[in-house]
Amino acid sequence: MDLNDKQIQILETAEKLFAENGFDGTSVRQISKAADINIAMISYYFGSKEKLLDTLLLYRMSDFRMQLESVISKNKPHIETLDAIISLIVKRIHRNRRMHKIINFEYSNGCRNIDFDNYLRQKRENFKVIEAFVKKGQDDGAFTDNVNLQLLTTTILGTYFHFYYNKKYYQDLLNINDSTIDKYVHNELTLHIQNTIKALLTYEK
Repeated sequence: MDLNDKQIQILETAEKLFAENGFDGTSVRQISKAADINIAMISYYFGSKEKLLDTLLLYRMSDFRMQLESVISKNKPHIETLDAIISLIVKRIHRNRRMHKIINFEYSNGCRNIDFDNYLRQKRENFKVIEAFVKKGQDDGAFTDNVNLQLLTTTILGTYFHFYYNKKYYQDLLNINDSTIDKYVHNELTLHIQNTIKALLTYEK
């Protein structure tokens, strides 16, 4: 996805405001002011606030498939590759958690006139890459056939977001704070998710 520096600046400013104030609670004027640009530039680049959000979704997902394929192409043992895939997913959702918050709210809004087709198409393509990897592992005898492939990423994302949306509780429970939560996510939480997914993929009923 080819974007210039100014477009990226606008998208990242909009992302921050959408996450803090909601889509409806954020105006194009607010975005232009926070990005320190002329309001007409948003219309020139994106056409509308809805199109800006659509571009933002694609921007945040545009390189994920290439990263997945790069991890898988290294041809390391299946379990090692699985760990790398999960680590990649957790790092991306932690870095782009604002975007996921926006998506979850706006996608569930039945009155919203926002086109999610491109976003969903990207998600399906990304899932196909993971599905092909798991099926190859099943064919090679590394993974069990007794697993719901469609729910694997749900388990990864659900575990992460339950932790993060309840982070004040877990900070108290685990004795971590704002300065150490990133380290906890990239180490202990990622390891927990890796072990969970490996158990699902190697457990024989």
